Amino acid sequence: MFMKYGLVLALLIPILSWSQNCNLKTTRDPYTKEIKVSTGFFSLNTARGSIEATKSDIDFMFSLDGKCFDNTSNAAVFFEGSRLKTNFKNTGTMNCDGLFHFTFRNTNPSPTALQNLGSKKITSIRFKDNSGKETGVTLTPAQQQQFMDLVNCLINEAKKLAQ
Repeated sequence: MFMKYGLVLALLIPILSWSQNCNLKTTRDPYTKEIKVSTGFFSLNTARGSIEATKSDIDFMFSLDGKCFDNTSNAAVFFEGSRLKTNFKNTGTMNCDGLFHFTFRNTNPSPTALQNLGSKKITSIRFKDNSGKETGVTLTPAQQQQFMDLVNCLINEAKKLAQ
């Protein structure tokens, strides 16, 4: 009897863990009437981040105080438990406000690099500014899980926008 109920419970655990709490903000642009879904800002130790999705794009924005970024700036994202890393070019405008963006097309299926951000824990992100100087942001285990959860929530909502 215990084995039967234990097996049922074991099979339900992945389903229960998938039902995560997604606190996303939905807004509508007053001029274009375009719907945007956003995570709002979240803390990553020395940086802050935000993810926003529209019908066409998913935009990751990071804010690092005192940094200047241009179209030659990049970020290297390092994943836990492997030597795997992904490089992203700054897709934002040239600025000295510390704002770094990288963008994905909102497609179904999601691009592989975007899926990796939602399925693999990120240990650190190294941003290279327009002078070539690197700034590292290391994520705690709680921040790694929070980032993965936010990415997955936003991917799911972004797919609804793209339909």
